[in-house]
Amino acid sequence: MPRNQFQRMVFAFITVVITVHAFVFFSLYVVNGSTLMEVKGTTSVLEAISKSGGVYMCGTYLPLWACILIEFCLAYLLENIMGSPLSFKLASRVFNPVKDHPMLFETAIICATVALMCPAMSFIAAFLYYPYYGEFDILTLLANWLKLMCYNFPFAFFTQLFFIQPCVRTIFRFLFRKDIARRNSQENTLPKKEQEALA
Repeated sequence: MPRNQFQRMVFAFITVVITVHAFVFFSLYVVNGSTLMEVKGTTSVLEAISKSGGVYMCGTYLPLWACILIEFCLAYLLENIMGSPLSFKLASRVFNPVKDHPMLFETAIICATVALMCPAMSFIAAFLYYPYYGEFDILTLLANWLKLMCYNFPFAFFTQLFFIQPCVRTIFRFLFRKDIARRNSQENTLPKKEQEALA
């Protein structure tokens, strides 16, 4: 687990990079892929996107890389401002990071992060991908938000719990292996009370 602000930002960066790509793939291929191919008369999603002139976002068609970049910036900002700090506080209300098993605490953090980030990012996506070629209607926006949450929440929960977070933690441990080894050796030489205070 990250221990300082720099490590938290790196951890969030890795998480958001993987998550944004996973969600763009999920949205374009799984949820909307067959519709895109049918409308454009193509046999691949990328070909359908190319024929459309890009991905519809903010009332215009943008290249796929631009959509990923916009979503990445918004998700990274939201993760650092809201996701990480609040998920830790919510998990700490249920589990004690000092007394409870680390796996339980980490799972609680993942669940809290999904519960916070999924509705927030779904709302942002509903706003970004709103059909601006017609009149703006708040009820349409809210309906799109609810629809996106129904699609995104199960995907977010299972991918974060079983794929993304284990992958992020593996990458994080590799990047900060020296710091983790040094910290573990320091903690093993300290008295038990001081070890609990550092945890």
